[in-house]
Amino acid sequence: MAKKEDSSVEAKLRALYDLQLIDSRVDEIRNVRGELPLEVEDLEDEVLGLKTRMDKLKSDLENINFEIGAKKNLIEEAKTLIKKYGEQQKNVRNSREFNSISKELEFQELEIQLADKNIKEFKVQIEQKKTVISETKERLSERDAHLKHKKSELNAILAETEKEEKALLEESIKFQDKIEERLVKAYSRIRKNVKNGLAVVPIERGAAGGSFFTIPPQVQVEIASRKKIITDEHSGRILVDPTLAEEENEKMKKMFAKL
Repeated sequence: MAKKEDSSVEAKLRALYDLQLIDSRVDEIRNVRGELPLEVEDLEDEVLGLKTRMDKLKSDLENINFEIGAKKNLIEEAKTLIKKYGEQQKNVRNSREFNSISKELEFQELEIQLADKNIKEFKVQIEQKKTVISETKERLSERDAHLKHKKSELNAILAETEKEEKALLEESIKFQDKIEERLVKAYSRIRKNVKNGLAVVPIERGAAGGSFFTIPPQVQVEIASRKKIITDEHSGRILVDPTLAEEENEKMKKMFAKL
């Protein structure tokens, strides 16, 4: 078997263009998915955040109700003490005892007033929390439904394209193995730096595909001779002649059809 570096320039150009066609097909598949995976991820985070908020609000309600219960108990205890001190006050022996019990009675009355005030404040908080819970629940229901729709949409696209994408990625690796490492590195570098990931393009109407800069006739002849790898001086992309591109397009279409 011939070593990769021993293959002809034409074979290298064909392999590079084939690799470009494979990688471009993967790009197309991923473009069909578009921003859907990120959108689904964002929605999942939002739904989780809303659920966490709901749990926190419900926990807050439980705590407030517990505090109301505690204040009601305090009021009952204060009433019991008031009754007790009232009985004691009837049997006092001097003014000092009377004044001492009066202060205790006054203190317990204040405790009841403060507890009643706290209960009213807690009830206002409960109504506020319930309003927020209702709004959050509605928002959660809406976002959850939207998430399910987007997940269904994404799963449908994945079902259609996942198998093909996996097969294409495997083919991409196989075709890279056919090309010497320095050319693969150059191809990858160009692909990252140019629009649409097109590192290898054919000449179209006297210019590099997708470009408006005319390629001199002499350079076009050199490209068509397939004796050396030539890059576009404006974009740095590797250039191939239209005939080679057409031949490889037909060949790769057949391969794609089998995937």
